[in-house]
Amino acid sequence: MGSVPCFSVFTENMKVVTAEEMREIDRVTIKDYGISGTVLMERAGLAVAEKIRELYERRKVIVLSGGGNNGGDGIVAARNLHEWGWNVKIILLLKENKLSPDCLLQYKIAKKAGVAIEFRDYITDKDIHSALVVDAIFGTGLSKNITGKTAEIISFINSSDAPVISVDIPSGISSDTGQIMGEAVRADYTVTFGLPKRGHLLYPGADYTGRLFIEDIGFPEELLHSEKLKAELLEKGDVSLLIPERQRYSHKGDYGHVFVIAGSRGKTGAAFMCAKACLRAGAGLVTIGVPESLLNVFQSRVTEEMALPLPDRGDGTLSSKALEKILEFLSEKADVLAIGPGISVTDDTKKLVRELLLNSTTPAVIDADAINSLEGNKQILKKARSPIILTPHAGELARLLNDTRYKMQDARTNPPLPPFTKGGRGGITEIIRYIDKDRINTAIKFSKETGTYLVLKGVPTVIAEPEGRVFINPTGNSGMASAGAGDVLTGMIAGFLGQGLNPLEASIIGVYMHGLAGDIAAKSKGEHSLIASDIIDSIPEAFSFLKI
Repeated sequence: MGSVPCFSVFTENMKVVTAEEMREIDRVTIKDYGISGTVLMERAGLAVAEKIRELYERRKVIVLSGGGNNGGDGIVAARNLHEWGWNVKIILLLKENKLSPDCLLQYKIAKKAGVAIEFRDYITDKDIHSALVVDAIFGTGLSKNITGKTAEIISFINSSDAPVISVDIPSGISSDTGQIMGEAVRADYTVTFGLPKRGHLLYPGADYTGRLFIEDIGFPEELLHSEKLKAELLEKGDVSLLIPERQRYSHKGDYGHVFVIAGSRGKTGAAFMCAKACLRAGAGLVTIGVPESLLNVFQSRVTEEMALPLPDRGDGTLSSKALEKILEFLSEKADVLAIGPGISVTDDTKKLVRELLLNSTTPAVIDADAINSLEGNKQILKKARSPIILTPHAGELARLLNDTRYKMQDARTNPPLPPFTKGGRGGITEIIRYIDKDRINTAIKFSKETGTYLVLKGVPTVIAEPEGRVFINPTGNSGMASAGAGDVLTGMIAGFLGQGLNPLEASIIGVYMHGLAGDIAAKSKGEHSLIASDIIDSIPEAFSFLKI
């Protein structure tokens, strides 16, 4: 099937699975379709061997095998390589009486085939000198931290210069969250089967996975495309289908009027970047709602955009008295509201954002300071009268969750945690830590609870919708960790929403193209020198790339 990314979102969706979901696919394949576990293991091991032969010239190979199915896959790979004339040795890290039935069967077959096999719980420099290491120690079923001699072996491999191919997932990476479980193999390549696992795509697991290959070993197609599998990976071919059509006989009013409420004293750049990105994404009209005391600043810089002065507090920040004028403009002229970039957090902005949620019927993209203005008050999102897209990074989402009623669960061990302490940086830091440990489930839970579309920015950005589906974005780079990049994303999503896409579609194409534009910009600017305006400048090329 090739290497990631290699699947589609809206047609033949390649799903992204948890360990439990993959076990269920295995179980149904064996029980209901009559394809035995031994056959699946033979196919998996052969797929690994063929990928090794494709990637490397014939050389010495050391297969480090555990006692479960992952170890059995590795033994099959070793046997095939041996039969092709490669110099192969299997080191089994468990005693024979500790092997699973399928792994034991493969051990006996490999032994009869003449493959060199040793049972021991250590490796040496001599073992891996000039060798390719195949990591078949633990698979997706790992449920506890790796310690002791196995951890020492993994550390030894990582400190060597030996190339490593992992079978299914690097040993020590949580297949559900991408977290390191004590110690983890850092692979150059990973060969997985049927579908990618969440841990392949979530960090730090993505760094440890190396280049990922997804191999077909005969799982029934209907199981791989089941609607029960909620996580999916975004891919160019299907994202390109979301580009809004533009008719030759049309005018600016056909492509949406976006009202951007952004900027305050010292933060006017956020408003300009958001508005410009909105236009670059294809919006027909953009009006920036600005604190009236800063109108001259905005008037001197806007070109294609329009500016609407709003009541402020006299210090360059919006007054809650702006509500009436905003609601009037939304009801009479605007199709979409984008609010938050650079508006600052004051008592007035808190009141203004809350009242807009309760009274506006215009679809909205809420970002940055508008999210911060809702700190500890996520319940109000349930009362919103319009579709809401939220675009927080982990810190902003943590502030939304910073109340004594919210509980989260550790993604690995699942013990219920006590409520987070409201207020203070310590509480926020704690919440951020748990968000980052399980970004996907956190996003799904939040979206379901609030009825909003959540774009959880980060590496990778994930998009969750209220029905429980979640999408993982593969585009973007470290150069986008720069001031204003989030304002650009807000503008792009709002621009697509204004052109008639629904909230999920607008979020998907906005996120994917935002990262793609950043990748394009990085080719000429480099990641160190990349700035937000470079992303805006690269949006036209991103459109061209998607249309090819």
